[in-house]
Amino acid sequence: MRPTLHTAQFSRTTRMDIHDVVRELNAALGPTLVAALAGSKDRKHPIRWAKPGGPTPGDSFARRLLFAHRKWTELAAADGATVARQWFIGGNPALGEQTPLTAIREDRHEEVAAAVDSFLEGHGAA
Repeated sequence: MRPTLHTAQFSRTTRMDIHDVVRELNAALGPTLVAALAGSKDRKHPIRWAKPGGPTPGDSFARRLLFAHRKWTELAAADGATVARQWFIGGNPALGEQTPLTAIREDRHEEVAAAVDSFLEGHGAA
């Protein structure tokens, strides 16, 4: 079941326009947190990135945004938006008590993906 969820979320996010990806993340986390996970020092970037026809995030920002969106949708589909948001901003034992937002910004995507899997499988990575 897990590979199917991963594949479905990957396919959905990959087919989306980056502006739509950012718009969904902004709605879920708020632009300040989206800027933080992307690694942007300007909290207004996500607002601009979300506008149709607006500027496109640079490659490193886009890579983090796409990854975050995939993991967000997996968590929200399983446990709802409130739990997914809390998971993103809370200290996580699977990440050395750092937040997933910080780990995404630091490009520790493999660790974050494992923490998501562990949480969804009920192994306690809150």
